[in-house]
This record gives sequence, structure tokens and C-alpha cells, in this order.
Amino acid sequence: MRSDGRGLRDLRPVRYETGYLEWAEGSVLLEMGKTRVLCAASFEPQVPRFLQGTGKGWVTAEYGMLPRSTAERTPREAARGRQSGRTYEIQRLIGRSLRAVTRLERLKEASIWVDCDVLQADGGTRTAAITGGFIALRLALRTLKERGDIEHEDVLTDSVAAVSAGIVDGSPMLDLCYEEDSRAEVDFNVVMTGSGRLVEVQGTAEGDPFTREQLDEMLGLAATGIEELTAIQRKATGA
Repeated sequence: MRSDGRGLRDLRPVRYETGYLEWAEGSVLLEMGKTRVLCAASFEPQVPRFLQGTGKGWVTAEYGMLPRSTAERTPREAARGRQSGRTYEIQRLIGRSLRAVTRLERLKEASIWVDCDVLQADGGTRTAAITGGFIALRLALRTLKERGDIEHEDVLTDSVAAVSAGIVDGSPMLDLCYEEDSRAEVDFNVVMTGSGRLVEVQGTAEGDPFTREQLDEMLGLAATGIEELTAIQRKATGA
């Protein structure tokens, strides 16, 4: 039994509210336990310079944390004049994950920006941002098709979601909260499609190295969690 009463293989309680922002083409407030991330997808009828003339569109992401999303105030990165390496790495991960299931050629030369803002952080903010970012993206694509901004409805090839897994006090467990993550011996973030294909695996031993068997166990836990998250995404988007 964990500090919040969950079993080792249990996700934190997941809640969501779609259409949270009036002006965004797609948006969702996603909560996983105490972690809350607001994801908004926005349409832009142009692409970065490196894609101009290719006939392909673009999906990208930005990520940020509010100053009091954490136990102690974290200064805004804009006030420091630059993004941290962590922020840059996370938003690139979100963008890669969403593009992995998107037919970019069906967007023509248009972009979709997915903004992921952490309102409250209690572990797993990057994985929640990917899971919520996909919901916002799918909702936005529906709006864009109805509006006539894109021609094809089947821009997506699959769904994508993410979850953490780790070993804490010698026990493998799914979806770590901050208290667990901060003392984990092994920490994984796994991004996977709804059909079970891997997009990215980030795994680190904080102390002793882990075995191949433990790696397989972490991936199995993550697959179980992502299967549940995929069902939640389908319900949220009416897919």
C-alpha cells in the first residue's frame, strides 16, 4: 500500500474537463492526482521556414510551470530571460510524441501549437502534458475540420499517452507522485501509442543499476497504465 492508498499497479485518480478555454481550438484541464496541467491546441495557417514549400504541416509544443505550481515559488523563466534545459527538453518530448501519431502532410502547410501549462505539480507533469496534449490536439483537429481549415478528418494515425513507472523501496510501481519520485531507485517515463507501440522511453537508475528483468517489468507496468489512459482519452474526445 502506498502513501495515498493506491496499489502498486494503480494510476492516480484521473479527472478532466474539455473545452476549458473558450478561444482555443481544443483544450483540456487534466488532473492526475494532485498534478494539474492545462493543455490548449491552437491553429496557425503557416509553418516554420524549414517546412515552407514542402506541403507538410507541423505540430509542436510549449511547456511551462506556474510560479506556485510547486511547494515553493519558482520564478518565471521569462524573468530570467531564458528557458531552463528541463523545460526545453520536456517541450521537445511533447512535440515529438504528438508528431509520432500525426500525418503532417494532411495538415498542408499549417501548424498546431500545443501549449501545456502546469497549474500544480506533484510528479509526472511531462507525462500528464503528453496525455492531455493529445486530447487537446484531437479536439482541435475536429474543430478545424468542421471549420474547413483542414481537408482530412483522419490526420491522426493513433493515440499517444505517457506515464511514469519506477522502483521505490525495492517495489516496482506505476505513476509516481512527487514523494515517490523524489526517492525512487529507478525512474521511468514511457510514451506509447494506443496500439501499444513505443514512442520514447526515458529511464534512469538513481543508485544501483537495474536489470533487464526490471526494465521489462517497468515497461509492462507502463503499458497497463497507458491502456487505461487511452480509454480515458477516447471518452474525453468521443472517439
